[in-house]
Amino acid sequence: MARVLLFGRLSDIAGWREKTLDPSPTRLSDLRAQLAAEDAALGEALAAPGVQVALDQVLVRGDATLSTRSEVAFLPPMSGG
Repeated sequence: MARVLLFGRLSDIAGWREKTLDPSPTRLSDLRAQLAAEDAALGEALAAPGVQVALDQVLVRGDATLSTRSEVAFLPPMSGG
């Protein structure tokens, strides 16, 4: 079961902050596609520039392999000063 976390405006768009997927997708791209199929607005937000992904608390770029125990966190663009 993969654990999916959404932060900031992403959780506002989806209406949830944490979700467990069973069965879990095997690729990050499959997870994104599954979430987009369930909620088009969330899929659009996840595809926006600046959204980062942490896989098991490590930032990743591009596609990645997921395990059944993966934790995937989607982080909205951040600004600071």
